[in-house]
Amino acid sequence: MKKKPVVAILGRPNVGKSTLFNRIVRRREAIVDDESGVTRDRKYAPGEWSGASFELVDTGGYVPGSQDVFEQAIREQVDHAINEADIIVFVVDVTTGITDLDLTIAGILQRSGKQVLLAVNKVDNEMRENEIGEFFRLGLGEPYPVSAMSGRRTGDFLDAIIALLPHKKMYDVPHGDIRLAILGKPNVGKSSYVNALLGEDKHIVTPIPGTTRDAIDTRFRYKEKEIVLIDTAGLRKRSRVKESIEYFSTVRTYNTLHRCDVAVVLFDATQEVSDQDIKILQAGADEGRGLVIGVNKWDAVEKDTHTARRYEMEIREAIKSKSYVPLLFISALTKQRVFRLLDMALSVYEECRREIPTAELNRLLRISIEKNHPPAFGTKWIKINYMTQTRINPPVFAFFTNEPKGIRQNYRNYLENQIRQQYGFMGVPIRLHFRKKN
Repeated sequence: MKKKPVVAILGRPNVGKSTLFNRIVRRREAIVDDESGVTRDRKYAPGEWSGASFELVDTGGYVPGSQDVFEQAIREQVDHAINEADIIVFVVDVTTGITDLDLTIAGILQRSGKQVLLAVNKVDNEMRENEIGEFFRLGLGEPYPVSAMSGRRTGDFLDAIIALLPHKKMYDVPHGDIRLAILGKPNVGKSSYVNALLGEDKHIVTPIPGTTRDAIDTRFRYKEKEIVLIDTAGLRKRSRVKESIEYFSTVRTYNTLHRCDVAVVLFDATQEVSDQDIKILQAGADEGRGLVIGVNKWDAVEKDTHTARRYEMEIREAIKSKSYVPLLFISALTKQRVFRLLDMALSVYEECRREIPTAELNRLLRISIEKNHPPAFGTKWIKINYMTQTRINPPVFAFFTNEPKGIRQNYRNYLENQIRQQYGFMGVPIRLHFRKKN
């Protein structure tokens, strides 16, 4: 699998970096506000232009030398972005001209040795284009006039980015390996679980939350399968993320979901299920990744014959819409059921890749409609004529209907449940798309 090249957007505060980011990814991903410093940590999103794909990174406003705690945090995030980027997009503002801060940042970028493209933002008309000549003084080559707000000339700018993209870099993980991300809140036992699987203290384990600051990959062989375990930094609530390095760890953890096949989400059996546990699970579902839950530290819980059932009912009630996600009570400390959880994750991986023949799906569709016909949409009688699976990992099912807007959420849920009852898809988020029948 090819690695997506990384394109990082940076510049001083309030020049329109996040607006340009949103324009390129074609959706409102980054927060945009007139107050400088709103974007504090880095945000990743996939970008695509003319058939070429890349990973786009939005960064906070770069303020070298500032003593403000948040500006220091932003500066560290930008430094990380510079280090990992293949191409850097340096955004400046035509309405203010070159500032001392622009000159300082330009000097840093020249010394970085990275490919840099200079985007002069807020060039909303041809008159403004006459003002971009002064930006040659930054020493970063030709300035490209763009308007992130209106989209003016952004296509030409994307052409320039694509022309510089490297296309031959490969992931550290070769195609064919099964990639499992170990996720969870800090101190839930992620590194301990990895160590239990490997049979050695491969990763540092301490009782202090936050020991693992970045994603760490470990390859091993299990039941004739090549597996890569990605042990990640713990995900905290954003309001509790104080250190700049924690900003970095949190963003990288979410980015890990882009490159895993299955996410093993660890809960702590000694604590109640928290909003953060559910958000981590939801993040994996949003990425379309296979999911399993390991309830760790089961050895520390006082038990009777009904304890496991009671705990599972409480967890099921907390995660509700994720009833398709399997769970298992484990102890990384005593190695209780640690390999059963791995087996469960591998089963989910196979489920992610299941492909159902179209003829079978349409038989199921006919039976489902006979049992429960879709309700009318205004004066229209809804007809669903046909369905087919359009992709795997995650599975996507396309339904062709006379009125896609008429398929309400409760009926979508009904159809998803019918598919799951017939075919399982344990631990797999599935997607239903409704299209207009020609």
